[in-house]
Amino acid sequence: MKTYVLTVTCQSARGIVAAISGYLAGRGCNIADSSQFDDFETGKFFMRVSFRSEEGIPMQDLHDGFKPVADTFGMAYEIYDADRPMKVLLMVSRFGHCLNDLLYRWRIGALPIDIVGVVSNHFDYQKLVVNHDIPFHHIKVTKENKPQAEAQLLDLVEQSGTELVVLARYMQILSDTLCRKMSGKIINIHHSFLPSFKGANPYKQAYERGVKLIGATAHYVTADLDEGPIIEQDTARVTHAQSPDDYVSLGRDVESQVLARAIHAHIHHRTFINGNRTVVFPASPGSYASERMG
Repeated sequence: MKTYVLTVTCQSARGIVAAISGYLAGRGCNIADSSQFDDFETGKFFMRVSFRSEEGIPMQDLHDGFKPVADTFGMAYEIYDADRPMKVLLMVSRFGHCLNDLLYRWRIGALPIDIVGVVSNHFDYQKLVVNHDIPFHHIKVTKENKPQAEAQLLDLVEQSGTELVVLARYMQILSDTLCRKMSGKIINIHHSFLPSFKGANPYKQAYERGVKLIGATAHYVTADLDEGPIIEQDTARVTHAQSPDDYVSLGRDVESQVLARAIHAHIHHRTFINGNRTVVFPASPGSYASERMG
């Protein structure tokens, strides 16, 4: 028995759900989980269906067979093998809390991904990565060599079959060209003080202003710096009794959790880019365990 995920985006119309469920039933498939959303402002419809094929019908056959249904409604659609982990490339600079968290979740099976490599513009985490039997790639980035560095990164993406790039506190700005080429396939994490506290030591700036909430935002990368469609956010409360170091420690915890949740949603095809926003379907109670363990 094979499990697949169908994702659909199109203009809203009557009969879409019936057509999808009718097609799957006609192919002997059982729907395990289904989520849908009508955006009344844009008129767009989004749907994610997890289903099982007891007869083990090949994914390509299901994909090709669905085309007449998709053509009827003008759908953009994909069918994914739910048992195949997504190929992910991690990128990091000198802050390692997100990288460490992701490697731990990956190691215990809580984040079922295929880490094809880790890229860094420094050597700080080379030993950590190699000890996990993951390829480490050092790509030095300067003002002079940035085009060559990005070309090297793109070569690595293509050679490794990377499907998602995760900026796990990678502190280099990606070019507009790279952002457009990999639109919807790069996730970044940053503290939620932007744009209030820019530059060096934002947590110290927040402390000096008496901020009571600190947080983090995970988003898709676009040419607009730190302004891509938001996938996940969270906050932690702080008080006057806590120090700037406490702010930093709490902030790192929140960043790690938010980034992991954003990746989890993306690799299970629960995220849809909707203009400058996202549609993110939650994992249902009955499906979370299977999603978590792949």
